[in-house]
Amino acid sequence: MTENTNHHRESLLTEHFRETRRQLRGLLLKVWGGGFLVVLFGFALAWFFIQPAPPRTIVMATGSDDGAYHRFAMQYRDYLGRQGVTLELRPTAGSIENYRLLESDPEVNLAIVQGGTAPKSFSGVVEIEALASLYFEPLWVFYRGDETLADLRDLRGKTIAIGRSDSGTESIATLLLDENGIDADAGSTRVQVGGRAAAERLKNGQVDVAMFVLSPQSTLVREMIASPDIQLLSFQRDDAYVRRHPFLTAVTLQRGVIDLEHDYPHQDVQLIAPAANLIATRSLHDALIPLLLRAASQTHRGRESLLQPGRLPSTEFIEFPLNQSARVYFEDGPPFLQKYLPFWVASAISRGKILLLPALTLLLPLFRMAPPLYRWRIRSRIYRWYEILRGIESELRNESDLQRLQKNVTTLVQMQGELDDLKSVPLSYMEEFYNLRLHVEFVQRRVQYAIAELDQTAAADDEAPSEPADPSAPNHFAAEDSAAAAPPRPDQAPDGIADS
Repeated sequence: MTENTNHHRESLLTEHFRETRRQLRGLLLKVWGGGFLVVLFGFALAWFFIQPAPPRTIVMATGSDDGAYHRFAMQYRDYLGRQGVTLELRPTAGSIENYRLLESDPEVNLAIVQGGTAPKSFSGVVEIEALASLYFEPLWVFYRGDETLADLRDLRGKTIAIGRSDSGTESIATLLLDENGIDADAGSTRVQVGGRAAAERLKNGQVDVAMFVLSPQSTLVREMIASPDIQLLSFQRDDAYVRRHPFLTAVTLQRGVIDLEHDYPHQDVQLIAPAANLIATRSLHDALIPLLLRAASQTHRGRESLLQPGRLPSTEFIEFPLNQSARVYFEDGPPFLQKYLPFWVASAISRGKILLLPALTLLLPLFRMAPPLYRWRIRSRIYRWYEILRGIESELRNESDLQRLQKNVTTLVQMQGELDDLKSVPLSYMEEFYNLRLHVEFVQRRVQYAIAELDQTAAADDEAPSEPADPSAPNHFAAEDSAAAAPPRPDQAPDGIADS
């Protein structure tokens, strides 16, 4: 039987530990693998539904093709293009039309507007947020003649170019002229023409005054200041305008700052200036805002204003509630990830970190639970052998079948041989392994003792005399033979078993 057993099957213990490893792998897949699958599913769900990815395209209202807004927006477009974002430019007549597009066209969600130009008819259905004030745009009032004009009130009876219709220049020019009483009743005529066309009309004498809202770096401003027959109005009451209109700032154009060689302007000029603002609708993705502000900072700080260098871009001269992402940008700087990683990689990581806390909340219990489960699984497989040992030991109490006992000895010897050959037990479980070996040896000794007792009993029965001996006669030789034949009893379990 033993030979047949050795021939057709692997050792029981080797098969047992192989099954343990298979179950361990299954445990890892079920506990840790299942946990990771849940976390990945949560990330995927958040990726597509909780916080959508930023759009690849932004549409921006810019103003006229030959204006500063459009020129600066083209620089924004170049910067964003290098980051993988397309900025589409939508030319308009000016700030007023920009507001209308933000309100009526859902594709347009970004614009540069002149401070103080929000139309009274603007319903505010689309919520607007400020991103930054970009740079100062002084109001330039150029006029023909040799006389020096001290204030807008001196423009009575003159023909005035107030800028294109729906432009920011028209908006602020109309406001200030109305406040100073320069209207038809005062003999003044307003012409809705601006930019290069207004400058040409002023040079040709078709208008007496031309009003512009332009950057000091504008080529048109340099040309007008250099014209011998044209003068620049200095606002002697600049502080009064600023008090009345918070979106205005009093600035000083220092002598010679436009052209040092020709000393333009020939003297300090007091100007009032609104700030160009970058605004957006609430639909603009928050992840794009730091990118836009970096583009604005590189564009405008690289060419600091001649009026107040380094002051802008900022949040100082905004008219709408400040976007929260813009607030964080100006307080703490660009996001950490966007400093060192491409925009789309940084955006993906930033969106993914939202689930970091839930993921840790899920994974930590799994990691804490897995080691105890692992230990329990290994020990449960080891302890199953004790069922065999306990069964063998229980049979010893009333066992009188010598063949059965010899079969148990064969099983125990086989277990010992398998334990001697086994080399794949994890080191962390060697205590259980050696305890098993000690217990196998202990039960083996008990079985052998039981077999010896049965052999002794059988031998005594075979040697018994046919006639009963005199009970009074001592039989010293029988006593000695019995004592010599009795096997030693296992007095105690091997060291370490009793505590097991």
